[in-house]
Amino acid sequence: MSIKIGVAPGNWAWKGGGQFFFRFVDSCEELGWDSLWLSDRLISLQPTLEPVTTLASVAARTKRIKFGTSVLVPALRNPTVLAKELATVDFLSGGRLLPAIGLGSQDYREYQAAGVKRSERTERTEEAIGLMRRLWTEESVTHHGHFYTLNNVTVKPKPLFQPTLPIWIGGRTKQAVQRVARLGDGWLASSITSDEAAAGISSIKHMLKEEGRHIEKDHYGVLLACYISKSREKALAAIQSHGVPLRENLPLEHYVAAGSGEDILRVIKRYQENGISKFVLRLACAENEGLEQLQLLAEMVAVPINTNVI
Repeated sequence: MSIKIGVAPGNWAWKGGGQFFFRFVDSCEELGWDSLWLSDRLISLQPTLEPVTTLASVAARTKRIKFGTSVLVPALRNPTVLAKELATVDFLSGGRLLPAIGLGSQDYREYQAAGVKRSERTERTEEAIGLMRRLWTEESVTHHGHFYTLNNVTVKPKPLFQPTLPIWIGGRTKQAVQRVARLGDGWLASSITSDEAAAGISSIKHMLKEEGRHIEKDHYGVLLACYISKSREKALAAIQSHGVPLRENLPLEHYVAAGSGEDILRVIKRYQENGISKFVLRLACAENEGLEQLQLLAEMVAVPINTNVI
């Protein structure tokens, strides 16, 4: 399998403004990270970068690195507009976009602010997936669905990513796993243990046979909160204090990557042995530590794996 390591910035306020963000992007490109990932929050108490517009700026800023969403929430957007936006970003970047999608947060205010009902988010998401795929591959799309109606609609330019943009699906619930098998091109789960990852992959593969579908064997990924330090205790404390959602009745160390470079490589190997081949390391640190953590993790973890040195 092709093992690749990407990175996501922390839950930061971006006090350094756009200048700091682009310094972070430049460092990701220069340090050899495979990909850069951004989350999607419509409303939040602190600054959160809107992912589609921000990734458009990343596309213009970079030449090599891929970039994706972890995860984008289609239920908050019109899928035709979203399909056009994503196709445009992929086209202008030379085919470097990796869209992963999910249902979104539990906060009903996000859906209310977007003019949709939270109770409709699953059905809206699933209808949007099929519709966007058609818009990316067909010349003229007519669609009379439950939420969306299109008559002879064409989206051009098409994405450069061939045969079309792969839609990875996030989530670790039973319903999310079923959605991957029915509709997804890959799975990107967060805050799961390596054993849960193995069980999820096994379930997806079993359901794929029933659906008559196929997912590439290296299209299974996890997002891991991460902090690198010689002291594993310091690393775990840093992760716990920087916005990582805690799971009830499950120790933090079971679903994060914390400690020295060797510690983190062991965590990655454990997930790899259970079928995971794509990793997104979310920097669980203060903003002023971000560039240092980015460099240390690149040198000790990401680059050796991305270049097949280890």
